[in-house]
Formats: sequence, structure tokens, C-alpha cells
Amino acid sequence: MLSPATILVELFLIPLAVLIIYHDVRYRRIPNPIVLATLISGLATNFVLGGVGGGLNSIAGCVLAFVLMFTLHVFGAMGAGDVKLFAAIGSLLGAHLVLPTFVVVVLTGGLLGVVVVVRCGVLRTTLHRVLQILLGLLPGWQMPKFSVPADRRLTIPYGAAITIGAIIATAIFHH
Repeated sequence: MLSPATILVELFLIPLAVLIIYHDVRYRRIPNPIVLATLISGLATNFVLGGVGGGLNSIAGCVLAFVLMFTLHVFGAMGAGDVKLFAAIGSLLGAHLVLPTFVVVVLTGGLLGVVVVVRCGVLRTTLHRVLQILLGLLPGWQMPKFSVPADRRLTIPYGAAITIGAIIATAIFHH
């Protein structure tokens, strides 16, 4: 059975997902006002429900989520909006749910990526680039830099994976 706090988080995440998916799929942008509202809501909710400890857990969740996504951003795998969105969701979830949510988000994003690759008919090119990236991790090899495709159909609206992954993870790992 879901706790009242988990139900409250899910009730916030579901409309957030609808907004983010719409904006990210249509415009490939995640609006900062939505991210800021999520951050403030996460901090306020955790502070009200958990006092100072809840507020600190919210801040820790935000920082941990930011660090995880920013690491991917540094390698060009994630946009800045995705980093900010996951940090804001981390403030809502709290530190204890960030790592399991990150795993679910990565898996959700991978599934979304496969759908995009197959739908656009670029499986061979994508596999070749993945091989180049893996080789770039080896000592003595250089990490390739790929530019963002001009055709936005070839990009992944990762905000969708982040919000859907957060909903799934919250339902699975609730406490």
C-alpha cells in the first residue's frame, strides 16, 4: 500500500510528466518555470512533511540527482534541461530514491532510444557510434564528439524518460 507521501508525490509527478512530455517532444525544450516550480514544490513538500530532516533530505536528493545527470551532460549525453529537471525531481523524491530512480530513468531512456533508432532507421549508424564511444573509454583511444543532429526526430526527448521513470520508480521503491 502506498503511503500518503508517496501518493502525494505521484499526484505531482503525473501532471508534471504530461507537461514535460508535451514540451520536450514538441519543442525539445524543458521550460525553466516548470522545473523551478518542481524544485520549490519538492523542497516545500519534504519540509512540511518531514521538518528540517525532510528539507535536508530534499536538498540532498536535489544535489545527488544533479551530480548524476551533470556527469552525463559533461559527456554530451544529456541536455542542461534534463539535468535541471532530474535535480528538481530529486528534491521531490529525496536522496533515498534518487539512485533507484536514476537506474529506472536510464532504462526508460534506453527503451525510448531504441524506439527512436528503429523508427528512424538509423540502427547501423547508432551501433557504430556506440562502438566508437566504448572504444573511446579505453586507454590510448580518444572519445569521439558527435554533434546534435539537425533533424530533431533523431534526438531523444529525455524529459519523457525522466518523468516516466520517476513515476515508475516511485511506485516500485515507495516506502
